[in-house]
Amino acid sequence: MKLWKINCMEDTFPGMWQRWFRSQCVAVGWHSAWGFPLTGPISDEKHRWAWSRARSSLQKIQVGDHIIVSLRGHRVGRLGEVTGKAIEDGDWNPLVPRTKDEPDGEMGRRIFVRWDLTTGPDNRDEIVLLPERTRFTNGELRPTIAEIGSQSLEDLKTAMNDETNWESLFARFDYEKALSGYIATYPHHLEDGLTVHPTLKVRELTFRDRTRSDVILLDRNDNTVVVECKQGQPSVPAIHQLRRYLAHLKKEKGVVARGILVHGGSKKLHDDVVKAADTSPRVEIVQHRLAVDFSRCN
Repeated sequence: MKLWKINCMEDTFPGMWQRWFRSQCVAVGWHSAWGFPLTGPISDEKHRWAWSRARSSLQKIQVGDHIIVSLRGHRVGRLGEVTGKAIEDGDWNPLVPRTKDEPDGEMGRRIFVRWDLTTGPDNRDEIVLLPERTRFTNGELRPTIAEIGSQSLEDLKTAMNDETNWESLFARFDYEKALSGYIATYPHHLEDGLTVHPTLKVRELTFRDRTRSDVILLDRNDNTVVVECKQGQPSVPAIHQLRRYLAHLKKEKGVVARGILVHGGSKKLHDDVVKAADTSPRVEIVQHRLAVDFSRCN
């Protein structure tokens, strides 16, 4: 049994860690159509060495091995035990959905895992900041996939079970855009199965007319969802605004999306708002309530 590390590219593909967790897999890109076959000559000279190393590791990983998800800043997500692989060129199944700009999608070579839910935080919105004594070496951190030899599995489990090492996946909360920031980080709290859209800008996607959407997500069926956030009571103009974003997204990106208007007003809506929301394409309206808890530290 070997211990492997795989980098989760949250900076490039926002929400990827949550998609891995939900899909019980980890994944890499390197599509064969781009010059990166699993076997044989590599036509992409610029990335030949990187893919040669990555595909060698992919081929060596076996059922029963353990994989730890590595995030930026010496942070890790979960440990998983490998249950299978779909890494062949013909197995391509992208976790980043296909769009007009990304016709092949991304992250399509999958390694299936069973997450160890007894190690690390109980809450999937939290991750582990590894203490210095259990951090990986630079040689282990740099590659997309690497076998871990500097740390034992038991030492990592001990560090991950120490609650003093736990922190929020979204450590810095943006006060001025708190609601959109919260939804972008914890989309499944808005609707079960929602994750951040990995390719479209998660917040404030600017359209050609210079208007901007708040948050763009994916639902459990990989349908795009545009979320517009309002501080107070929802209005008919706000619904029209959201529908314009849906129209822009279809015209400019070739993506058909559903719309959700999140507001902080009363749960009881005005009749004209209900009527406007029910007009095609229908806009879903969701009320949010802000709640902040504080507790003193020992």
